[in-house]
This record gives sequence, structure tokens and C-alpha cells, in this order.
Amino acid sequence: MGEYELQQFEVSRTESRGAVRRLLTEHAEYGGWELARLRRYPDGTRRVWLRRRIIRVMRTL
Repeated sequence: MGEYELQQFEVSRTESRGAVRRLLTEHAEYGGWELARLRRYPDGTRRVWLRRRIIRVMRTL
């Protein structure tokens, strides 16, 4: 299994579903992130965990 870099952020309850979808799409397209977990709390806030694989470059001699 590979190593992953994680990014976590919180989205307020006032953000629409479309706005959150656009935010996640931009992170995926331009940053190479994928959705690892999204949790919605009873107060309406959403906590998002994104991950992307760490690519290690092998040194050549």
C-alpha cells in the first residue's frame, strides 16, 4: 500500500451542496486530491478529508 498525504478542512453549514461539489472538484482536477472521507455533523457543518498519493522519485546515478 502506498503512502498518502492528507488534507483536512471544514465547510460551514451555510455553503450549498453545489458550492461544496465545486470545491472538491477543483481540488481533484488541479491538485490531484481524492475524497477519503466526508462527515456531516448534526449542526450542519461538514468535515472533509482529502488524500493524494506521495510519489517518491528514485535517484539515478
